[in-house]
Amino acid sequence: MPDAVVIGAGPNGLVAANLLADAGWSVVVLEEQPEPGGAVRHDRGVDPDFVHDLFSAFYPLAAASPVVEGLRLERYGLRWRQAPRVVAHPLTDGRCAVLGRTLGQTVTSLEGFAEGDGESWRELHRIWDRLRPDLLDALFTPFPPVKAGARLAVKLRGTGGLRLARSLVLPVRRLGEEEFREAGGRLLLAGNALHADLPPEAAGSGGYGWLMAMLGQTYGFPVPEGGSGQLIAALVRRLEERGGTVRCGQRVAEVVVRQGTAVAVRTAAGDTVDARRAVLADVSVPALYGELVAPEHLPDQLLDDLKRFQWDFGTVKVDWALDGPVPWTSPEAGQAGTVHLADGVDELTRFAAQLAMGRIPDRPFCIFGQMTTADPTRSPAGTESAWAYTHVPHSVRGDAGDEGITGVWDDDEARRMADRMERQVERFAPGFRDRIRARRVLSPPTLQAMDANLRHGAINGGTTAMHQQLFFRPVPGTGRPETAVRRLYLASAGAHPGGGVHGAPGANAACAALHGRLPGGLGGGMARAQRLLTRRDRKGEPRPVPDEW
Repeated sequence: MPDAVVIGAGPNGLVAANLLADAGWSVVVLEEQPEPGGAVRHDRGVDPDFVHDLFSAFYPLAAASPVVEGLRLERYGLRWRQAPRVVAHPLTDGRCAVLGRTLGQTVTSLEGFAEGDGESWRELHRIWDRLRPDLLDALFTPFPPVKAGARLAVKLRGTGGLRLARSLVLPVRRLGEEEFREAGGRLLLAGNALHADLPPEAAGSGGYGWLMAMLGQTYGFPVPEGGSGQLIAALVRRLEERGGTVRCGQRVAEVVVRQGTAVAVRTAAGDTVDARRAVLADVSVPALYGELVAPEHLPDQLLDDLKRFQWDFGTVKVDWALDGPVPWTSPEAGQAGTVHLADGVDELTRFAAQLAMGRIPDRPFCIFGQMTTADPTRSPAGTESAWAYTHVPHSVRGDAGDEGITGVWDDDEARRMADRMERQVERFAPGFRDRIRARRVLSPPTLQAMDANLRHGAINGGTTAMHQQLFFRPVPGTGRPETAVRRLYLASAGAHPGGGVHGAPGANAACAALHGRLPGGLGGGMARAQRLLTRRDRKGEPRPVPDEW
């Protein structure tokens, strides 16, 4: 009988398993798919000579996370690579805003849009640099972040706290207008905000866009050398070295609850795996409470709140094997690992409005990845392993374009949507389609079939909007990994702090499980785990978790 059973071998599940194994627990991880990784996997399915990430690809949150840093995955084969530039946002008039690997590169790019805009970016970065250590501690530790929050409050008083707080809750459109005279800085903030499901007019989108942009400025948008699955391979190797086990092809159908306590899981094949101390679920919130745990074990209020749970938008992703580099009109875009494709903030607003109305966007905002630019091992010299994704409504009420896409997402509709995305790329890179050797389209049903947590193609574990964050995540009054069932912990992106490959939901669930078995309340296992996960040196950089923990 293992001490803990972890449901799901995505990055959060594997982080949780590693931390429990570090504490001396015996751990079994059960994964439905034939390989571990969840939404962090790669393959050669488009062309045998090209490596493509199936889902996520760039990992600024992993680079910033004290959780990931503390695991020392470089010892287990993980190597990070970076493109010469982090993010580019070209416009059809030939201008291009660039988030550089250095602050000076970004400042120079934005000064080219308007005198003073580069210095405005420098000021936003100065605030970030002052708040970064405590802000990241507050972001990645269980809610409420008491100690990090207190330190952050002290620093906020020294940086015009109320004014800064106001700025961070602004819609990103308004924040950009207040901080920058011209389009460049506004585009970098707004494009990064739409890495989540936050439109330019949403409250809090300014803070999210600022956070993602500053993460990119400090850490870049790194990628694992050889494919995203190398991150998972390192986590699995580390876990197995400590005696943990990952069993693939094992779909969990039920969490067994006795007298209000999770004691085992039952697989679809009918096998029961007992758990002596805890069950940790790296699954979506509706799957845990709507499928794995029987309703009679859950409070009525929770079941009622779940009716209001909101997913983030669906996703369509296209992978391309290209015979040559992308022929961008703006040469600066060719140096960036990530390229945002929308002709201005107004076009981003138009895209978001069409989604809100349930319509398939006619000019889809695309986040475009140039993987060979970031990691030359991904394809032969002179070629490019590329992809793009865009968002679509869950319930389609119409097509803003003229292809008549209805949302059934059969092969024909997936093809038409991919063609539409390619036309969007062509606006900024004429001749792009002539360089396509092969492509693959992943529609919302396909993404869900490959990872059940990606319900209808949602990639964030639930909306990032303010009404489902912090103590509202996943439902009001929660914000922590503990559930209504004793010894059952939510370890997925559905828990605080949400989506992104940073391991925090898994680490927080592991901390909570350790707290449950050690004496001393918050002075026991949980506090010790938090201290080890968030220790920083005098320069504010995260210190690795000691091997002996």
